[in-house]
Amino acid sequence: MNPIGLPELQILLRSRRSVRSFRPDPIEPALVQGLLEAARWAPSPHNRQPWRFVVLQKAASRQRLAQAMGERLRLERLADGTDPRAVEADVSRSYARITGAPLAVLLCMSLEQMDRYPDARRSRAERRMAVQGVAMAGQNLLLAAHAAGLGGCWICAPLFAPEVVRQVLKLPEDWDPQGLVVLGWPAESPPERERMPLEQVTLYHAG
Repeated sequence: MNPIGLPELQILLRSRRSVRSFRPDPIEPALVQGLLEAARWAPSPHNRQPWRFVVLQKAASRQRLAQAMGERLRLERLADGTDPRAVEADVSRSYARITGAPLAVLLCMSLEQMDRYPDARRSRAERRMAVQGVAMAGQNLLLAAHAAGLGGCWICAPLFAPEVVRQVLKLPEDWDPQGLVVLGWPAESPPERERMPLEQVTLYHAG
């Protein structure tokens, strides 16, 4: 136990931040491998391990992805009737976040090993189970990065343009993009953000 009474894991959990600004220093390949190892040891439904990882090491790959996703974002936001100046600000911010990191890992989901059901209800539940497994792998990745002194941020944008991501990165057909984790040595120290009180989000069932 540490002096304030929290286990080391609690300290790690509470000190992690979403980092969006990075130094240009590269991440050593052995460390990248270690992060992926941590990610693949996440729990998963039926131990089917539905996660798939795409490591974007080259700046050109991150730039192509950011540009293609930005074009989709621009088209959709303009179609919504959003002020073009606000749209361009969003597109620029998204591009900078993806290209400003020295490394990015795209987490995808594959249903190849998941169970099949004849009805829609159970099929939807099985898919949600796979989504949860990929999310847990992403959390492992972020925590391992933080423990190593790296900063990271989960970007959900691939969910809004999965076919664009799949085409740009030439992914297998069954790899469904879920989230992009940008990683690097942090160039900022984001402040702690408030959490809702535990009693507001917890129900102790006494029945």
